[in-house]
Amino acid sequence: FLARFPTLRSLAEANLDEVLKVWEGLGYYARARNLHRAAQQVMEHHGGQLPAEREALLALPGIGPYTVGAILSLAFGQDAAVLDGNVRRVLSRLLAIDGDPRSAATRRRLWDLAKALLPPGQAGPFNQALMDLGATVCTPRDPHCGECPLSEGCQAYQSGDPERYPARVQRRPLPHYDIAAGVIWRGDQLLISKRYAD
Repeated sequence: FLARFPTLRSLAEANLDEVLKVWEGLGYYARARNLHRAAQQVMEHHGGQLPAEREALLALPGIGPYTVGAILSLAFGQDAAVLDGNVRRVLSRLLAIDGDPRSAATRRRLWDLAKALLPPGQAGPFNQALMDLGATVCTPRDPHCGECPLSEGCQAYQSGDPERYPARVQRRPLPHYDIAAGVIWRGDQLLISKRYAD
């Protein structure tokens, strides 16, 4: 994807169908649509330069608080916190925070904690370290607490049950849909139709 669209301009000027084709296999297609629209808006409203202000970034499609914190701290060196799934898990275990990490109250508490822990002038490396720690050591199941540089002060580790944090929430069962498909051949051609999003 990056080889085909190495600049914001190349992405903004591309046809959406081409963007979606190149995105194949990379996950949620809404992300590709949002990236495409965001690139167009950056070209149109910001002179082709990604803005370095929180509100301007939040106004771009597909960019929320976590992405803003990552962009501001990692790309622009600003003191901005991040709170992705890995960081939520690390902070929840570090302070044995009970409660659903997806609830508004717990999320707010974790955001406040992430902001309070930021070392001034070092937010980028700090955020990257927390994300990497959660991805490689403080994993959802079978965390490697013996390798963790925070284990001495980690309340979840000291409790003897680090996997208890963050609280696990029952997921709703996936819905089942009955669908039908048809195949239409014309000579040696297979006729297909693109499904458009609502």
